[in-house]
Amino acid sequence: MKRTRVLTALAALTALAAGCLTSVRPAAATDETAPKVLHAAPDGSGTRCSTGHPCSLTGARDAARRIEGRDIRIELDDGTYALTQPLALGGEDSGRGGHTVTWTAADGADPVLSGGRALNGWAENPDGTWTTGVPDGVTPRQMFVDGVRAVRARGGSCPASVCDATKTAMTGALATGIAHWARPTDAEAVISVRWRNYHCRITGVDGDLLTFAQPCWSNSASGTDRTGPAWDTTTVDSTRYTKVARFENAAELIDEPGEFVWNSALRTITYLPRHGEDMRRARAVTPATEQLLVLDGAHDVRIERLALRYAAWDQPNTGDGYAGTQAGLTLTGATGPVDHAGRHYTKPAAALTVRGGRGVVVDRVDFSRLGGAGLVLEDGTKDSTVTRSRFTDLSSGAAYVGDTEPLPDDERAGERNTLSYNTIRRTGVEYTDSVGIWAGYEAELTVDHNTLADLPYSGISVGWGWNQPEARTSVLRDNRITANRITDVMRVTDDQHDGGAVYTQGAQPGTIVSGNYINRSAYGNTERDGNGIYLDEQSSHIRVEGNVITRVGYKWVSNWADYGIDNHATGNWTDTAAPALTGTGSTTTDNHTSLDGLPAEALKVARAAGADGRGTVERLRPDLARSATVTQSSTDGAAIAGYAVDGDTTTDTRTLSEPGAWWQADLGAVRHVGQVELWNNTSMTTADVDVQLAASPDFSDATTVHVTGKALRPTLLTTDTEARYLRIVQRGTGRVALAHVLIHP
Repeated sequence: MKRTRVLTALAALTALAAGCLTSVRPAAATDETAPKVLHAAPDGSGTRCSTGHPCSLTGARDAARRIEGRDIRIELDDGTYALTQPLALGGEDSGRGGHTVTWTAADGADPVLSGGRALNGWAENPDGTWTTGVPDGVTPRQMFVDGVRAVRARGGSCPASVCDATKTAMTGALATGIAHWARPTDAEAVISVRWRNYHCRITGVDGDLLTFAQPCWSNSASGTDRTGPAWDTTTVDSTRYTKVARFENAAELIDEPGEFVWNSALRTITYLPRHGEDMRRARAVTPATEQLLVLDGAHDVRIERLALRYAAWDQPNTGDGYAGTQAGLTLTGATGPVDHAGRHYTKPAAALTVRGGRGVVVDRVDFSRLGGAGLVLEDGTKDSTVTRSRFTDLSSGAAYVGDTEPLPDDERAGERNTLSYNTIRRTGVEYTDSVGIWAGYEAELTVDHNTLADLPYSGISVGWGWNQPEARTSVLRDNRITANRITDVMRVTDDQHDGGAVYTQGAQPGTIVSGNYINRSAYGNTERDGNGIYLDEQSSHIRVEGNVITRVGYKWVSNWADYGIDNHATGNWTDTAAPALTGTGSTTTDNHTSLDGLPAEALKVARAAGADGRGTVERLRPDLARSATVTQSSTDGAAIAGYAVDGDTTTDTRTLSEPGAWWQADLGAVRHVGQVELWNNTSMTTADVDVQLAASPDFSDATTVHVTGKALRPTLLTTDTEARYLRIVQRGTGRVALAHVLIHP
């Protein structure tokens, strides 16, 4: 009897527990409140969108439109989704009623949205090149072989004395050999003038004269009243034009493995393979579809864990070509409004474009091997985020945020957008005037903890308008550029000038640039150029504080214009000094300058910057020249010898022009000298000099290293010798002029 009661009680407790569990399950979300999951596959079809019967991308999108009152997850199976047109998401594809629509990879999958076309059927030619036909409707501008970018066949530079550019044409067809090329009208001239880049196709050859596609050439030259500020002198027909950087895309120029040429008449590509490439087995792809994913008026949408590859950009192949203005934006169209503030410039096409988005999140997306830019957030996109994504091997810039209208209406104003924890490397491969991250007239923008490296021009650029009347009042305000790691930007080999690791324009009340680590901006430059943080033009009301800025080609911070007002630099660490900020009401206070070692607090800031917060920091080396006694053979004006050891790369020594001119440092005792850094002066005067190191004052035991041509900023010389005296001597007749000399033990 007692045992029966115990069993009955246990049964009752079991039933009660089962009832409790049953009553809890609906709150844990099974059918009605859990996200609805739809499945897509590269070969998907139909409308079921299940794991066993996945849909296509558009099928999954359309199925999602019929679901109400729930979060939706569209999971993409593994594989390549070949797109001949963009996947378009609009208002009807948004999250509704507080819910979210997420496009993401299925567990364990690596889906790729691709705009590429495979190039097959290669045939070998007697000269070792290979040729194949190109699908109809495709004009190949880039090609990738087994994922590695090929190079359009290119020649060397042509100086302005030979290739003389005017408003209408250019000389040089005979001297360059272009007059005798089989297809000169497939070739392009590529020109860099200061911060601008131009790519215009040749349209005709008449004797020595070359003409170019229109309106590309007119938009690259002066006289349209649309090419930029009235003071601008960076057009192809300006005095600042010095050369054609190269001509490219001609069969006669294929001379290096990895080069290819497009023949528009035969519709073929010819390619010279790199070592180890077998074109019978290699996977060759050319970008063909211009955009891959377009969100137009969508809100509460997440794009996660996808790869976007091989998107094209068609404009440079047209008559518009690439008439660069600044930061990767171009001037297009034969006519247009007269405007000097860049309000009507064109952004590059991007693999992912968001127009008028609200609450859009792009997370862990891989942007690579693109013919244009990575992404664009424009036309009043607000409260949207790009995070933990990777951008690499892009022809243009990584991210373009906002627009060029200084006073948009509320609906079209860009506000409260964020780019954080992204990695940006090797962008601007083709259009070298593009930047890593560009933002136009944005408010409350956050650019935080991104890593940017190996870029041809500026890293982060925020603001627009060049102090032109139509741009002096704008919506710019309260932007934050914080804790980014920006290294090896404004690369000298790309010949783009007048920029910085962080670059700003316009009055931006409440804007802060803080906690960034900047290293090697315009390092090794060939002229006075390249800044760490560049508050250009009308940049105003900006705080620059707590940044670590080292090894820059010119100024660690620059605010040169007196109409850029109320900027303040404080508490920064840098290995050089620079003049005080010029802007009215601007201040430079409590900065730690001319360091030859970074203190612990600076190292902590530098290491924490960037996408992973664990970056290495270049060690500064002790400088024996700081305490040396310095002299020179003569002094031109006030350019005294001591300016080379004052820790400031903007002050210069200068001798008179004379036979055997020299500059010398006496260390006071024999020391081991491991390396010498020689920084040319701001006019790049010093050239063809000997650098001598000796223990004796008569230099009878000197070790000599010759510097051929102009010294850079800096020229690095490994010496590894014992010396007390360093002398830099002109072996002919000329001047020795120096901004900076460092002697490292």
